Amino acid sequence: MVNKVGLLTAGGFAPCLSSAVAGLIKRYTELAPEVEIIAYRHGYEGLLTGDSIVVTPEVREHADRLYKFGGSPIGNSRVKLTNAADLVKRGLVSEGDDPLAIAAKQLVADGVDVLHTIGGDDTNTTAADLAGYLADNDFGLTVVGLPKTIDNDIVPIRQSLGAWTAADEAADYAKNVVAEHNAAPRELIIHEIMGRNCGYLAAETTKRYQAWLDEQEWLPEIGLSKQAWAVHACYLPEVAVDLDEEAERLSKIMDEVGNVNIFLSEGAGVSEIVEQMEREGQEVPKDAFGHVQIDKINPGAWFGEQFSKRIGAQKTMVQKSGYFSRSAPSNKEDLQLILRTCVMAVDAALQGRSGVVGMDEENGDLLSVIDFARIAGHKPFDITQRWFVELCEQIGMPAPEAVK
Repeated sequence: MVNKVGLLTAGGFAPCLSSAVAGLIKRYTELAPEVEIIAYRHGYEGLLTGDSIVVTPEVREHADRLYKFGGSPIGNSRVKLTNAADLVKRGLVSEGDDPLAIAAKQLVADGVDVLHTIGGDDTNTTAADLAGYLADNDFGLTVVGLPKTIDNDIVPIRQSLGAWTAADEAADYAKNVVAEHNAAPRELIIHEIMGRNCGYLAAETTKRYQAWLDEQEWLPEIGLSKQAWAVHACYLPEVAVDLDEEAERLSKIMDEVGNVNIFLSEGAGVSEIVEQMEREGQEVPKDAFGHVQIDKINPGAWFGEQFSKRIGAQKTMVQKSGYFSRSAPSNKEDLQLILRTCVMAVDAALQGRSGVVGMDEENGDLLSVIDFARIAGHKPFDITQRWFVELCEQIGMPAPEAVK
């Protein structure tokens, strides 16, 4: 029997967190209004420190207000419960403590029967670690995760929550950024889009931006040219980029069109940048999960340096849409999937079934409760998909060839 439920959102923001919190609260209120709900502030950090918010009747009554907002009302953090050294360094646990044990004891102290985690692969693999610890130590608790990440790189989930909205928002951001192409002659514009290991978001953003271009009416006689507003290159972590060949191709576009627009996944070129830093004896900045801190190595600026002189750019501008796109409220497309996911997540929780609710690629994309053991991160974007190959053709890029 479920008497009390805990919620937490963790990892980076995505345009689904606020809506997912609302969806879970509303579903519990519909099915089991007697169930108490608390939310741990700032994700696993709040769980470790016992910092939680009670979901009051006022919140239950007006939970739909959360659908209009991005971000997370209950807060996020990047905490990995199996990285004790990092947690000691941050003052969240003491030397010698087992973070999983502390988290489990806090759940017991709070009387929580079900924990819902809303996050990406790190959040849900951490949830898997916690669920495994609870099971091994005979704690009677159900853990049900919801998959969020704008990278859309969770195995085996077809579509993670928030990724569609993030692509829409990044495409909208690009409309104003690309308008800068006439701010100076021969301008190179690089739109850096989030995507550490997976190029999905950059590819989907490019597709949606190009679709917007196709809907517009142009007036080239006065300089309003579709070619000048178009995406001329889309670089992803999964696609090999021959800098010399691309510089030659983009140089011709610069001569003919007068500007060049590149949509860049932030993970593209990272291995080359890291290799260069290590050769030069520089320390490569990494986070608690061991990920390279991309914002500190600046791939957009690196690609700007590689191309600027080679293509004769008089001005180079790098703009990043990441925080703009990831903190948006859910669009209608995402909201439909979020609400379906919340319904199944609550139903599974009330039945005592642990796992992550998502569209299972290995089961016909059916929305299912997927065992935590099957959840993994860093799913690469499939560059052989027909729509992406056609997109490359549309923007004049060579057929995509995978990184070796």
